[in-house]
Amino acid sequence: MKVIRSVNPATGELNGEYELYSLERIEETLKRSREAFKEWKHTEVFNRTYYLDKAARLLRERSAELAQTITIEMGKPIRESLDEIEKCAKVFDYFSEKAEMLLAPEFVETEAEASGIVLEPLGTILSIMPWNAPFWQALRFAAPALAGGNVILLKHASYVPKCALAIESIFKEAEFPEGVYQTLLIDGPTALSLIPRNEINAVSFTGGRQVGQKVAAAAGGSIKKCILELGGSDPFIVLDDADIEKAAKVASLSRFQNAGQRCTAAKRFIVDVTIAEEFTSRFLEHVHDLKIGDPLDPNNDMGPLVNSEQADFVQDQVDRTLKSGADVLLDGGKQDGKGSFFYPVVLGNITEGAPVLTEETFGPVAPIVTFRNEDDAIKIANSTEFGLGASIWSKDRERAIRFSREIETGLIAINNGVSSDSRLPLGGFKKSGFGRELHRIGMYEFLGAKSMKVF
Repeated sequence: MKVIRSVNPATGELNGEYELYSLERIEETLKRSREAFKEWKHTEVFNRTYYLDKAARLLRERSAELAQTITIEMGKPIRESLDEIEKCAKVFDYFSEKAEMLLAPEFVETEAEASGIVLEPLGTILSIMPWNAPFWQALRFAAPALAGGNVILLKHASYVPKCALAIESIFKEAEFPEGVYQTLLIDGPTALSLIPRNEINAVSFTGGRQVGQKVAAAAGGSIKKCILELGGSDPFIVLDDADIEKAAKVASLSRFQNAGQRCTAAKRFIVDVTIAEEFTSRFLEHVHDLKIGDPLDPNNDMGPLVNSEQADFVQDQVDRTLKSGADVLLDGGKQDGKGSFFYPVVLGNITEGAPVLTEETFGPVAPIVTFRNEDDAIKIANSTEFGLGASIWSKDRERAIRFSREIETGLIAINNGVSSDSRLPLGGFKKSGFGRELHRIGMYEFLGAKSMKVF
């Protein structure tokens, strides 16, 4: 019997073991999904939104319990876990409110008596999701996909089976029709093997690039729609006329929230050389103020990384960067003892091509590099294969907006940190993936446009 083990990353204690689904159970789940789609796609949009509203209410009612599940399974501080649950409720609110408008037929004048465009769901969407925001990653995709008439199978990261089953329980308690939203406790190879099957109509994947390539290959080989969000190496660019204190404070929050395990976290700090000393000093002050410890303690700002393997991986990135000649401005790193705690590391004097600049650092590591002019800053910001988000700081908004047009990235925040928002599309350029989530653009990714003429 193969099992998934859920381990508390703060203590190393076992939360529980969960048996992987048998082939027979997988087949039953796929069959239920296909049967559910036949009914759900014909359910009036207004009635679908009733279920979305109920799911939002349940998320809020059960927020304390659900947040604790997040925290004990992947280590996020409890305050952030509570915020994540509320954000999920809001994405259901948004698409419940907007669904009828977004899905309304569009009438177009042609030579026909009547003509226009209707949007129809694709079918069963396989959702392969990561552990770092276990509810948000799964539900930011689910809300628009369900509102549009699709049904969902969730294959969650193996580190968060408790979260996966808790998500499924929300839909059951909200009395969604059976089979509309189901969790599959399966391993990665099994998930990949499902993509070519006729029961699967499209795939949404958030995670690492290597697995993303395999998902895209399987979907492409089967001529199926695929959306990829593959992380980033987001630049945090501080121009010479920035509000340095505010920038330094937000920089600390953006880098160290969720112990740096956020796709849209600031990961490279690119600072004008004339203000670099002051920015670095203030940034370090804010980092020193962070309270690190038990993530269930609401007074703590940072908990552990998701597991010891992740801590080893991030430590290796730091070690390789130090070997290339970088200076340590704040010494932290992997800690001994129980749990997978990793204290903040701040690095300076970093050479071009160092691992913390070219790779995604999914942990609390902050590299600071300087530039002498805007062209230099743009070159540094774009010198990565990723293009998810970027934060730009300047008191001159027009300058910042003009500057932002040169940055190769899908999300821009001016004078604030990058974050996802239901009202705006989320997705990246370059090897951060393709396709979009959220907003009407994200909703339409899993809908087919049908053009009609009536003579």
